[in-house]
Amino acid sequence: MNRRRGPGWVPNQHGAWAMLATPLAVGILASGPAWVHVPLTGFWFAGYFAFFATGLWLKARRRPRYLPPVRAYAVLAAVLGALTLALDPGLLRWAPLFVVPLGVGLVASARRDDRSLWSGLATSAGSSLMVLVAYDAGGGTDWARAWTLTAVVAAYFAGTVLYVKTMIRERGDERFHWLSAIAHGAATVAMTWVDPWLVVVFALLTVRAAVLPAYRLSPKVVGIGEVVATVVVATTALVVV
Repeated sequence: MNRRRGPGWVPNQHGAWAMLATPLAVGILASGPAWVHVPLTGFWFAGYFAFFATGLWLKARRRPRYLPPVRAYAVLAAVLGALTLALDPGLLRWAPLFVVPLGVGLVASARRDDRSLWSGLATSAGSSLMVLVAYDAGGGTDWARAWTLTAVVAAYFAGTVLYVKTMIRERGDERFHWLSAIAHGAATVAMTWVDPWLVVVFALLTVRAAVLPAYRLSPKVVGIGEVVATVVVATTALVVV
């Protein structure tokens, strides 16, 4: 008879997968792939698994049954992190940038407020920083481009946090609706300093943020739309920046 797997082993925040994969892929594609990207990718995903499991453990008031995945993923992340640094010790310089987003996310979990807006924005900002790490790992040298790509990805995911809330958890809340539309509009204006094609993409995202909350779409449809939007934003940014 199979025993049911305990909590914390499989992350259930489906939107997090795009926030994990996209910045990493953008950084790799912008700089060109390198062998160090292999353990870096493993470390990035294992680190997220450890973060998710730790957050769940904190939400559960540190109950012992939530600890096994925390320990397992922390060890795996440590091993992969050490291997990554063995191949490229210089990547350690990026670690301080992740302290605040990581801390905010864990504090939010301890307060059982991990679904809050401030937690989502902090997590998306931290995830976007992986563009820089992956770019550096690939030997990239055009740091103006790297930071611009990071800013575009961060602006998109910050808007996504707001948009998804207006479609699911905060459906019908006019405050979130307006905040999402205004944030998308501001990002569109910001793209005028980057490239006209990104202005077009973010303008369409602004229309989406303003119009779609009036319709009752299923989480599956919202998720599919997010996948398409993420691919469009990332591809456009890589081409024009």
